[in-house]
Amino acid sequence: MENSTRCTGRRGWFDAEDLYGPLSIYKTLDRYSPQSRPMLVMGPFGHRGWSEETGHTLHNDLYFGDSLATYYQRELEAPFFHHYLKGPGDGKTGLPKICLFDTGQKQWRTYSQWPASNGHRLRWYLTPTGQLSTQPATPASFREYVSDPKHPVPYNEATLTAEPDFSALFSYMSADQRFVSGRPDVLTFQTDVLPGNLTVGGEITVRLKVSTTGTDADWVVKLIDVYPPDEPNHPYLPNPKTQLANYQQLVRADVMRGRFRHSFEKPEPLTPNRVTEVRFQLQDVLHTFKKGHRVMIQVQSSWFPLIDRNPQTFVGNIYKADQANFKPARHRLYGNSVIDVATIP
Repeated sequence: MENSTRCTGRRGWFDAEDLYGPLSIYKTLDRYSPQSRPMLVMGPFGHRGWSEETGHTLHNDLYFGDSLATYYQRELEAPFFHHYLKGPGDGKTGLPKICLFDTGQKQWRTYSQWPASNGHRLRWYLTPTGQLSTQPATPASFREYVSDPKHPVPYNEATLTAEPDFSALFSYMSADQRFVSGRPDVLTFQTDVLPGNLTVGGEITVRLKVSTTGTDADWVVKLIDVYPPDEPNHPYLPNPKTQLANYQQLVRADVMRGRFRHSFEKPEPLTPNRVTEVRFQLQDVLHTFKKGHRVMIQVQSSWFPLIDRNPQTFVGNIYKADQANFKPARHRLYGNSVIDVATIP
């Protein structure tokens, strides 16, 4: 029964059904049960995308290469199971402990541990000028917007049509964000054009300094790769009308409901107009922002219908809120809000 302790985590970076699970399981096993010799593999797939070969590997509008599911099955999955089910099972598989697909550079990379041991911390400040800067901004400065639960920010462009495309539930995790960039209830911050490649790997820490005129609010943070204006289209675009020039690729995003900022067990209302910190993690990424691209952060307070609408009035049970509880609120995001990432050579 010795071999029964061996395990592997395999999923896709765009698994809308369970991205958290394999990453969390791997980290927990690696920390508390290293003798189980866990292995982590993450490819450019949606849910179960690694199990079926599609030839040209795409997610949404993005092309990552050919026969990537076959590569995973033949070069990683089959040797792993052959070793532990039919072979000696001694852990000498010849396989990398960590094999992750870089969704920006579009290639497999291997590591001896995750997060990578040679990572360096990088802090971006969300400045009131809209610049994503490594230089601190004045803490008292802010940007603000009105969030109206009756007019929420959609999570995918397909939801704007009269007949929504429910495949959006599986494709939104890499979708072009230009459809919301001009909304007054979405704050956008971006870097200058990158002079060289910038690889971000691991979890992303969000620390927002915020205030609101309401007593509850959601905070959605999105990490986006902005393509240059001369980006060429690839030959496998599913929609011929799509232009990759100036494309805003969603890399990772998540949400924190204000009432849970201190505890998921004991929700607390926000005090109107009082500055408070909202801190949470975005799930891991391995993404290279290429030379000539920009890094963008978007902050908003709704993401419908992926996330249910927050009435922005603190109620005991949000699912029993009545229409009178759903009120517009003015939110402020202060200049000492930061995004912490790890960069990898």
